[in-house]
Amino acid sequence: MKGLAFDVAHLLAGGLVLISFMLLYQNRLYALLNVFALQAVVLSLSVAWQAYVQDANHLYITAAIAFAFKAVIIPLALHRIIAQLGIQRDVENVVGVGPTMLGGLALVALSEVVMLRIASDVDVLAQEDLAFALSVVLLGMLMMVIRRNAVSMVVGFMSLENGLILAATGAKGMPLVVEISVAFSVLVALVVIGVFLFRISERFDTVDAHALDRFQGDRR
Repeated sequence: MKGLAFDVAHLLAGGLVLISFMLLYQNRLYALLNVFALQAVVLSLSVAWQAYVQDANHLYITAAIAFAFKAVIIPLALHRIIAQLGIQRDVENVVGVGPTMLGGLALVALSEVVMLRIASDVDVLAQEDLAFALSVVLLGMLMMVIRRNAVSMVVGFMSLENGLILAATGAKGMPLVVEISVAFSVLVALVVIGVFLFRISERFDTVDAHALDRFQGDRR
């Protein structure tokens, strides 16, 4: 049973890393949101499996919250924001796809080396999950850096937060009150982000970060 627990947890956590690369590869906003919803589904399955392995029933609530908010509510809300703002559906990157993927592979390798050395004294299952979680966090940060569209930057931030949830559950879970507060924090952040996107689009007719930078330079 221990070998099965390790293999399934390894598969699900590795799936999150793979989907992070899929997020980096996408060049259409709707496809990007669909892939993010898929990542949330895999995260929910990973957390639910950890709940079963650790016999921690409160983690089932975490899995349900992740599925409801990140696989359903947030993608649907962002779909509506894109439709209402008439945002350009293509996603532009600061650098090309090839260098981005190579940079992502380097970050995954760095995560494995760093985490396997730092967490050498912890349980093997938790050690692997922490390494994968750090990979997801770094890939989310990379996505925020290379994207020019504000909505895709938001998706990168949400993906980064998925990695933090994976790390928290892999490290023998977290208190239920923390899980609920995180869920409400994400919801509030989504509302605030939606308001800012509407205001930015209304004021500048774009949510392209580089266009906003150029506007700021013209004001100077």
